[in-house]
Amino acid sequence: MALKLNLRSVDEESSLQLRGELSAEELDLAGVDELIRWERPLAYDLAIEKHDSNLLAQGSLRVELRCECARCLKPFLFPLHLEQWACLIPLEGPEKAEIDNFSVDLTPFLREDILLAYPQRPLCDPGCAGLPKASATGTQQPSGSKERGAVSSAWAELNKLKL
Repeated sequence: MALKLNLRSVDEESSLQLRGELSAEELDLAGVDELIRWERPLAYDLAIEKHDSNLLAQGSLRVELRCECARCLKPFLFPLHLEQWACLIPLEGPEKAEIDNFSVDLTPFLREDILLAYPQRPLCDPGCAGLPKASATGTQQPSGSKERGAVSSAWAELNKLKL
């Protein structure tokens, strides 16, 4: 179920408090990135105020994402916390929110900012060396180490070209 707000419940003098959870399916975020999985729902705590012909939503969005490292494929948790999230939702004009039976769906606004906060390339550690590479002898070496012979032999082969 989407996060819908009845406009009749919000007036100009006070704010409305919304707390709850939304799953990845409700946010249409399931399977967006193959390295990121949702195991728990998004927890939201929002204060909604009406200002002229706009809604102001402020609060926090929190979810723990199960990620796989883009370098070594090791699983790790990524805390996605938007503690001071704010969004101005226009109710009039060319970019107005869709109003259906006096209700505004806040889900697309949450989804957009969550996608922007996703890790572009999830890493278990900034210094992750990645998967070990196999050497010519069949032994594993960390990907950070380089064989001198392999690098120089590649250049030696290129130098043999007659162009």
